[in-house]
Amino acid sequence: MISGGFQDFLGNERIVTALRGALRTGRVPHALLFTGPRGVGKYTLARMFAQAANCERLHDDFCGECATCRRIALLADPQKLMEQGLVERGESADAATVERMPLILQTHPDVWALVPDPVRLKSPVTRPMLRIGQLRAVQRAAYFQPMGRRRVFILDGAETMRWDVANVFLKILEEPPGSTALILTAPSPYSLLPTIVSRCLQFHFAPLAQSAVEKILKEKTSRKPAEIKLAAQLAEGSPGLAIEMDVAASSEQRKNALGILEHAARGQGFAQLFADTSALAKDRESSFEDQIAVFYSLLTDLLELTSKITEPVLRNAPLAKELESLSKFIDSAWVLRAIRGFDELHAGARRNLNRQLGLDALAASLAPNSAQFAEPRS
Repeated sequence: MISGGFQDFLGNERIVTALRGALRTGRVPHALLFTGPRGVGKYTLARMFAQAANCERLHDDFCGECATCRRIALLADPQKLMEQGLVERGESADAATVERMPLILQTHPDVWALVPDPVRLKSPVTRPMLRIGQLRAVQRAAYFQPMGRRRVFILDGAETMRWDVANVFLKILEEPPGSTALILTAPSPYSLLPTIVSRCLQFHFAPLAQSAVEKILKEKTSRKPAEIKLAAQLAEGSPGLAIEMDVAASSEQRKNALGILEHAARGQGFAQLFADTSALAKDRESSFEDQIAVFYSLLTDLLELTSKITEPVLRNAPLAKELESLSKFIDSAWVLRAIRGFDELHAGARRNLNRQLGLDALAASLAPNSAQFAEPRS
């Protein structure tokens, strides 16, 4: 289905308004940073902006029908284009080939999309990342004159850049070309070098209301009403995440994660606890960052419950009974210590520290002899 303009983008209307205003006045920033949770529409709006910046009929919106809009619209499915690029590069590509043949998604001469490179299609690396070959390609191409109105480079997952190679990208921001717009997407500005963030105009994408996510699921999926409601709850305001979610698997993942927290808090069955953390560290069905996000979600609910907030709004409503039971054995200090532990674990994962050891150490630090909560609190 061809998109018919910015009106197709749901939520975060203030960002859309600001981008349209920049296009209308011709004052387009050379670098934009879109932050927010995965699946909330950062990449989609970046692609729409690229269409509007080059539409043959409109100047602050896009028609979705001209040749330029149609070609850029093909970037809406980056997974398919990424798989094509990996096949062309070859499954046995070595490190030199990966840098010499950078993964670049391009359906129109003026618009590039860069996504974290998994290196191989059949046996991808553990943590895909934006690589120096991709950044150097952008560095060269950013100064070419556009065939249309504006060159647009979308760097999706900018937080995956290693900070030493991110300096290559910083050189583009220090001397930005006048006819080029660079759009970076990341979960948070704190996951990028401060020198990069300071040179970008920032827009933070807020999660959508559950009702809005349910509406999108009704329009774009054939799921049953009960499954739509559960997916919208678990997605926590991210329609993209809700659409691609395996609801049963996601529910099981959260249940298992809560079991790990409960074992740690009660100090029961450490052999089983370490077996569970070992399975978590080896799970290749979801990224380690996504797994940690599940723990953050559960800990946020536990923080509300232990803080005695009146009528708490739980993100994991299907696990309300189990969460309330666990909250009787811990307090807010325990939850905050757990959150800090996962913060350190997430930072360590970026430095390729051993995940298994990190998980085991964190679980042990939350045991009753550390938390001092062996009995239910009154």
